[in-house]
Amino acid sequence: MNKLELAKNPKTPAESLVELANDRDWHVRSYAASNPNTSAETLAELAKDEDWYVRITVADNPKTPAESLVELAKDENWHIKINVARNPNTSAETLAELAKDEDIYVRCSAASNPNTPKKQ
Repeated sequence: MNKLELAKNPKTPAESLVELANDRDWHVRSYAASNPNTSAETLAELAKDEDWYVRITVADNPKTPAESLVELAKDENWHIKINVARNPNTSAETLAELAKDEDIYVRCSAASNPNTPKKQ
């Protein structure tokens, strides 16, 4: 099995995904970020990745820690912010900030997240 196949295989153990998350190829890191077995700690590291596509994938993973989602919500890339806004692990405070974003798609995604606080 090649690295891409290993990174996207849901049976790959978390220990192997740590190594794959440090691969030079952003494709491998992105698949590792999307894997359900990737640990929260590894996702927190991948949230700082230089490649925007890896960060998009991290923002989409429901295991990504809320603290990492706070930082990803500040990213300039609206694709990343949309995935943060859709993530079930995003805090109400972060969603309230995303609901005020200049991008309409980010705002709509935040509004559709059940964790977004409703105006009183």
